[in-house]
Amino acid sequence: MSTIIAIDTSSDIASVALMRGETIHSASSEGFSTHSLTALPMLQELLKKEGLAISDCDAVAFGCGPGSFTGLRTACGIVQGLSFGLAMPVVPVVTLEAMAEACRFQTGASDVLALLDARMHEVYWAQYRYENGEWTTVTEPRLTAASGVAPKGNPVFCGNGLAAYAGELEAVAGKSRQYPAIYPHAEAVARLAKARFARGETVSASQIQPLYLRNKVALKTAERLALKEKTA
Repeated sequence: MSTIIAIDTSSDIASVALMRGETIHSASSEGFSTHSLTALPMLQELLKKEGLAISDCDAVAFGCGPGSFTGLRTACGIVQGLSFGLAMPVVPVVTLEAMAEACRFQTGASDVLALLDARMHEVYWAQYRYENGEWTTVTEPRLTAASGVAPKGNPVFCGNGLAAYAGELEAVAGKSRQYPAIYPHAEAVARLAKARFARGETVSASQIQPLYLRNKVALKTAERLALKEKTA
């Protein structure tokens, strides 16, 4: 029975999970500025409740992105530290796929388009289909304007991008089932990581890389003013 710890700090909610066999325990906290302060203590508290040490775990999984630039760096730093210190294998999980898994777990949906607010009037999005007990990628993760989202078929939509850009998404998502409250979470990361760890789909600490889809993380003042005029 494998024991996997999972971390996700890609959004404004930081979460950690501990999965032993089929049982998952998790904790979460909200606020971008506190992720680096709360993630590891939350994980240590979970382990303490289960009477485990980090060294008792078999692998560490994390939401590798896309998502908050600072949040992804926080998760990478924590995971690298654990992996280097304990020679623990790492399972990276794309945050949008973790959202699709959370949506399936909560709603039973098997065709999911996940949307994560990327700020600056853009969204990170990808589409996934669940078949024969695993997810396949229909559309690879990408960063576009909200109006550029292009579903294939009739997927369920999930993620906070729905609430942030409801007007722009009305044409493509308006008649579909929508779950805007779903966000990347360590529980979904752990569930996806379990099978991948069993198949040996892991990386070492030196191979850990965040999935960045945007090089530019902020708009200049003139660009913000131009965008405001365009959308007014």
